[in-house]
Amino acid sequence: MDRTNLSEIYGKNVFDDHVMRERLPRPVYKQLMRTIHDGLPLEPGIAETIANTMKDWAIERGATHFTHWFQPMTGLTAEKHDSFLSPTSDGRVIMEFSGKELIRGEADGSSFPSGGIRQTFEARGYTVWDCTSPAFLKEDSSGVALCIPTAFYAHTGEALDKKTPLLRSMVAIDKAGVRVLHALGYTDVNKVFATVGAEQEYFLVDKRQYQLRKDLIFTGRTLFGAAPPKGQEMEDHYFGSIKEKIANFMREIDLELWKLGVPSKTKHNEVAPAQHELAPIFAPCNVASDQNQLIMETLQKVANRHDLACLLHEKPFQGINGSGKHDNWSLVTDTGINVFAPGKCPQDNNVFLVFVCAILKAVDTHADLIRLSAASAGNDHRLGGNEAPPAIISVFLGNFLTELITDIARGKKVEKTHADVMDVGVDTMPKLKKETSDRNRTSPFAFTGNKFEFRMFPSSGCISEANVVLNTAMADALLSFAPILEAADDKKAAIREILNDTLKRHGRIIFDGNGYAQEWVDDAEDRQLPNYPTTVDAIPSLLKDKSIALFEKHHVYNHAELQARYEILIEEYCKTLNIEARTMLSMAKTQILPAALKYTTEVARNVSILTQLGNFKISAQSELLVDLTENIEHLKHSIDKLDQNLHEVYHMEEGYERAVKFKDVILANMEILREYADELEMMVDEKVWPIPNYGELLFRV
Repeated sequence: MDRTNLSEIYGKNVFDDHVMRERLPRPVYKQLMRTIHDGLPLEPGIAETIANTMKDWAIERGATHFTHWFQPMTGLTAEKHDSFLSPTSDGRVIMEFSGKELIRGEADGSSFPSGGIRQTFEARGYTVWDCTSPAFLKEDSSGVALCIPTAFYAHTGEALDKKTPLLRSMVAIDKAGVRVLHALGYTDVNKVFATVGAEQEYFLVDKRQYQLRKDLIFTGRTLFGAAPPKGQEMEDHYFGSIKEKIANFMREIDLELWKLGVPSKTKHNEVAPAQHELAPIFAPCNVASDQNQLIMETLQKVANRHDLACLLHEKPFQGINGSGKHDNWSLVTDTGINVFAPGKCPQDNNVFLVFVCAILKAVDTHADLIRLSAASAGNDHRLGGNEAPPAIISVFLGNFLTELITDIARGKKVEKTHADVMDVGVDTMPKLKKETSDRNRTSPFAFTGNKFEFRMFPSSGCISEANVVLNTAMADALLSFAPILEAADDKKAAIREILNDTLKRHGRIIFDGNGYAQEWVDDAEDRQLPNYPTTVDAIPSLLKDKSIALFEKHHVYNHAELQARYEILIEEYCKTLNIEARTMLSMAKTQILPAALKYTTEVARNVSILTQLGNFKISAQSELLVDLTENIEHLKHSIDKLDQNLHEVYHMEEGYERAVKFKDVILANMEILREYADELEMMVDEKVWPIPNYGELLFRV
């Protein structure tokens, strides 16, 4: 594709700033920009003009319907399509779209999770236009629809979605950031906003193989499967040459995303066989969240066209790398300052030093909430190994930066900055400046040059959740520094005081070592850092007094909204494990057990025939028969035990104790059942085995 075609394709389906500047009357465009950038209310007349212009633009491109596109608390997106058609008195139709329809819709949505905010019979819910995220056109077999990004809340005002709290947290970080920057002398700054670049990992498997596995269809992960002869140990897939079929898929992904204005930048093979990654360029965090939802949807839609299935589960295959979504987060001003850019002399960069202190305080104070923001039943299988960070929250700064802030806090004069040159021993190679530190892939929250990378977020999750916590916790930390800086005549001395106090109170959160090592678990316990190995362990953090105080102080969540999300997290966890256990029982009873019995019958027949013929050594066959029957017995016992325990847990009263039972009892039963099934897979003739094995799934794309 040449450059001209690319420039024509990129953003063609987005009602972006370029289109608005070109099509809207100048006064209307200016008023909309004031609403977007300054938060000023949008007048009804202005909304009417925007709606008509947006409708005309969409219809020119084939749109017949519009929808308010929102993110309910399922973590997915939702849409209800209405046509532009409006009947006239003479039996004809006209195409209409009003300002009222643009700004607000009324969606039923009574079956979406609400955590008790409203009952099923209460149907009123509002979708409200998020004008800071551009509208776009979605093309599929049903036609073309105008999608308007919106927030979703109840008639009482409580948020029923993932986006509303994110937008509130952006207000909080904006106010706190501007106040601190003004105190540091940057009075020209009018706005601070969080930017995010969310890397997306995923697996691709053959669609025909996928359709033969109930576990992949119903749960997104393999509940059974013995390790193949080759996994990822040769490390030959990582950054390897991309297979032609996958390359064709990736090319179409790029085209589809570019049309939607999603700046898909990087694509490559990941560590595990059949695993890949896509990464976009940074965007404001609410736009980045919308774009990531579109990325996940597009990956699955395009995969289907290529006879592939895209797996977004955090751990589709046992024993090899799982998939995450690295949330690269930073703060930027409207004047172009990246607050986490150290500059050539970081020891003199007041903004950088203060904001690094704020992140240390924020992460240490609210490590439990940050851990919870990445919690899911799927992610529990991933965290702590195979390049996923541990469940213990820590911050990686690197030796240089850690020593720098420590020296400044102690009043030690810092003169030299890093200026070492890397010499690789080849004269023809350019001399490169050595970075201040290596990267640490075992760190859940790592400084990576001019941003922080939150590495533990799940691949299937909605990134709004992580950024709500990061924005709010950071805003709170910054506001604790603001009075000190505002009252100080000597800013350097005040910053040194902040550094010193931060290291004393929160230095325990800094860890630059191996997060996988058992020594770190012991060290973290000595440091009194929280350790929540599973989602169920982390959920109570949401209703701690300090969590409620944090979110209410910054008007991000009220108590009712937090209680609702607590209930939803419990319900979602229980439903996930219930579906997995039921799927496992179905596969074990109707596929695996019958196949094992069939093969055992063949072996028994062979033993019987050879015994009758006489003079044959049948010890090997007899041993195999004994092993098969013993494993079948264990398998059947495990099926019965899981079945019984699932029945008991399923009928427990809903609540936290039920989630604990699912974690401690049902999950343990499932692991035992899998162990015997996987052992049988290694014994039964593969022609008899009823489901595609790991080798077929991972290496036959």
